[in-house]
Amino acid sequence: MKHKWIKQLTESDSRLHKEDVLKRALDAGDHVFLNGIRNCYNPYITFGVKQIPATDGITGAPNPYEEFDELLAKLSARQLTGHAARDAILGMSLKFDSDEWNLFLAPILRRDMRAGFSDRTINKVCKGTEYVIPTFGCQLAANSEGRPEMVGTKWLEPKLDGARVLLVVSDDNTATCYSRNGKVFDNFPHVEQQVLSNVYAIRTYLRIKGGFVLDGEIMGKSFQDLMRQAQRKENVQTQDTVFNVFDILPLEDFKRGFWNAQLRKRLAILSDMQPVFDAMPNVTRVDSQIVVDLSTEEGRTKLHEYATEMVTAGFEGIMIKDMEAPYECKRNTFWMKWKPTITVDLPVIELEEGTGRNKGRLGALVCRGVDHGKEISVNVGSGFSDTERDLFWKQQEVIVGRTAEILCDVITQNQDGTYSLRFPRFVRWRDDK
Repeated sequence: MKHKWIKQLTESDSRLHKEDVLKRALDAGDHVFLNGIRNCYNPYITFGVKQIPATDGITGAPNPYEEFDELLAKLSARQLTGHAARDAILGMSLKFDSDEWNLFLAPILRRDMRAGFSDRTINKVCKGTEYVIPTFGCQLAANSEGRPEMVGTKWLEPKLDGARVLLVVSDDNTATCYSRNGKVFDNFPHVEQQVLSNVYAIRTYLRIKGGFVLDGEIMGKSFQDLMRQAQRKENVQTQDTVFNVFDILPLEDFKRGFWNAQLRKRLAILSDMQPVFDAMPNVTRVDSQIVVDLSTEEGRTKLHEYATEMVTAGFEGIMIKDMEAPYECKRNTFWMKWKPTITVDLPVIELEEGTGRNKGRLGALVCRGVDHGKEISVNVGSGFSDTERDLFWKQQEVIVGRTAEILCDVITQNQDGTYSLRFPRFVRWRDDK
């Protein structure tokens, strides 16, 4: 029985304990268990199922692990979907001991072992073996402020206010939307299907035969609605969402975290693909781009003019990208982001106690007032030092009524018509107001 390892893993929250259990499983040569863990944690394997039945009271079952692996392969390749997948999973559950199914096999299908360990822990123990979990990463932008790299020829494009999505198409033509951290987004099947309908054309433009990745941003009617969609809330419509693609690369290179093709080459591929984008109602290419030379006064002036234009048009800011840089799955200055910040002055009406390490001291300032012509209500929980959290909590009678200067990315309107702030940070007290 393989679920014994899961029970042992959950006996302690200690990282060292979990490493020890996994090492014992590795030393015991328990291929079934370790292979199951790899299938569960591999970010490039999905099974396309949500509801996994539990079993109750089954004893003396044959536990056919090879049959279960065959089922996983069919689900991953989408040879079984819908009712056929549901029936196959139900039938498989009846072939296993109830604890074995409920504690070990069903979590694999859910891709959630719920045993308190991560892929990093697995990879530390299983380094150099076939059980190492591929890491999931993508190109991330650095803040542009004060960067000496802000010189030379740069590609400018709008910074979209949506959800970062990596649409991964496998070698065997399955499509999955991931967050930048490898979380699967299930609520954009219309986007996945449109890409799959044009998969061979995309491969032609990329000049590959295998899988590929489209990197971009999913946009909806509003940021709040989009987040509800991304978080898979019930009764949320997704058909209006549009996938804005700003990069592309082969899956093989994405998995190894690096593609040496210059950005100008990748952008040329996307430009050549315009007929493909024209055929997809909910997938488009990011436009409104310009190229500037930031080594010149003219280029720097164009950057500021473009940034102002994009913000005025409703975008979050702009992206500044090195035309000669490769795609590398980590944060670096190949991509830089610039976005304006807004300063708001609001009175404090009360203080909230923190939780966890902030228990017994300030968690957030509750602020409410009028600024920028809008009635704004917001809880400000960042921007404080540990000393300030202790001091402000002890001086609540003095703090209430003071005016806080708050830095935020944007003023947002809630569904009820009231206003709040996106990413508010405490700056200082404005006792002059």
